[in-house]
Amino acid sequence: MKPTLRAVAEAVGVSRSTVSNAYSRPDQLSAELRRRILDTARQMGYPGPDPTARSLRRGFVGAVGVLFTSRLSYAFTDPFAVRFLTGVAEAAERHGSSLLLVPLPAEPAGAVKAVENAAVDGFCVYCAGDEEGILDTIRGRGLPFVTTSSRPRAGDRWVGIDERAAARSVAEHLAGLGHRRVALLGDNVLPDAATGLLRVADVADVPHPTTRERLAGFADAFAAVGVAWPELAILSAPGNTRAAGAAAVRALDALAEPPTAVLACSDVLALGALDALVAAGGHQAISVTGFDDIAEAESAGLTTVRQPGEEKGRSAAQLLFDPPADASAGQILLPTTLIVRTSSGPVPRS
Repeated sequence: MKPTLRAVAEAVGVSRSTVSNAYSRPDQLSAELRRRILDTARQMGYPGPDPTARSLRRGFVGAVGVLFTSRLSYAFTDPFAVRFLTGVAEAAERHGSSLLLVPLPAEPAGAVKAVENAAVDGFCVYCAGDEEGILDTIRGRGLPFVTTSSRPRAGDRWVGIDERAAARSVAEHLAGLGHRRVALLGDNVLPDAATGLLRVADVADVPHPTTRERLAGFADAFAAVGVAWPELAILSAPGNTRAAGAAAVRALDALAEPPTAVLACSDVLALGALDALVAAGGHQAISVTGFDDIAEAESAGLTTVRQPGEEKGRSAAQLLFDPPADASAGQILLPTTLIVRTSSGPVPRS
């Protein structure tokens, strides 16, 4: 049977609070009494009070929860996620806090349970599918949070970019080069979507807020030059990985007329698209663009939208640790930049 604080107290002949003080408030005891308590605890195999429970009792855990919709490994393998976490970690270090990475299960009940059970002082919401449900759960716990949502509520602490406008900028670049027959590439565009070409009645049907806003921005630019949503080819990748992007783009072989450009919702997917096109020998005929400007984008010559990953993470954590007195200063819009490289060019002449 595992020894308890009560058992140690009975063995020494003191109260439970006295044993607790020996660990958390040693100045309240004489050196001799504290030594006797700790010696007895060691002999009995008692490891000391549970640090999480002790932190919760004093109302401070010393950790910030970072919420992801994907597998835990995503936080270590996705280039932009790594940059974001680097920024969060830098701010956490300055404030003597730790990070708890919380991957959210796809099913709503599991996601809510993960948020309810996380022992943290607050949350950075990096990426959440059912964002409103998750934020309501956090509000119900009474904990502070910062979101990177594409559409925050008034009064929420927020750090982000104008996803739709940023996506529109790269699509306008391609439209200006004469592209009209294009494919839009995102990961898991619809729940349980098959890899490859996908019919989506309306962009509003796409559940994930970031993917939805980026697809909407692409569509805005082409609508302005007379290409309506039904005329755009939609490609769904089974995840935000290079291999998934390549798998989705290979489905373009089924089209009678292939697109002259592929606009991806992330650089990782765009690099996968380039892989597939190079392997098929068609990379010079089809322009490809990405989003984020990760390190690999430059070496690949990828045209993309640059957003500041580390700054996004640092700013989010800073808002959590040091919220501004003026609530109107609690929302930070970060800049984006269109980076034009060699992966995009004019429509090839017939």
